[in-house]
Amino acid sequence: MVRTRSWQITINLAHRRLSHYEGNRLNKTYPVGVGKSTTPTPTGSYSIVTKVVQPGGMLGTRWMGLSIPTGNYGIHGTNNPPSIGGYVSNGCIRMYNHDVEELFPRVAIGTPVEIISGTGGGQEIVTSAAPEGGGTIHTVQPGESLWGIARKYGKDLALIIQVNNIADPDVIFPGQNIIIP
Repeated sequence: MVRTRSWQITINLAHRRLSHYEGNRLNKTYPVGVGKSTTPTPTGSYSIVTKVVQPGGMLGTRWMGLSIPTGNYGIHGTNNPPSIGGYVSNGCIRMYNHDVEELFPRVAIGTPVEIISGTGGGQEIVTSAAPEGGGTIHTVQPGESLWGIARKYGKDLALIIQVNNIADPDVIFPGQNIIIP
């Protein structure tokens, strides 16, 4: 009797976490680095289409190519471990080499990969409701910068950074909600 496994990967861009499931059971969650605002990681439902050991250079020790039709995207290791946890890539999903080496043998060609932008269980959270204390909510669009958003609303960049508790103004992502005071 052949036992089939229902593996799945979910990547939450807002939390910068990759979760590996067998059926409905979560096996493990890993920190990842994802696309920066100018080169965001595409959201959607994809699958693993290629696997490469030792791809070299900035790709670290493993590469798992994704079926994203708009470019060459994948889940891979990195030669820059401090980038994990940030919005830093050209759209790929970066993992620590030791983590991608652990995940690699557990992922087959054809494994489904769901990439989501927010925290709503696969649904992007978009709101136009005013935050407590007034103001509006702006949902970041691909290619936007915090400077451009501040200019659009005629607001002080430093105030937007303070209100949203943003550590690095270069690190915003599509789908992120920014409070405009």
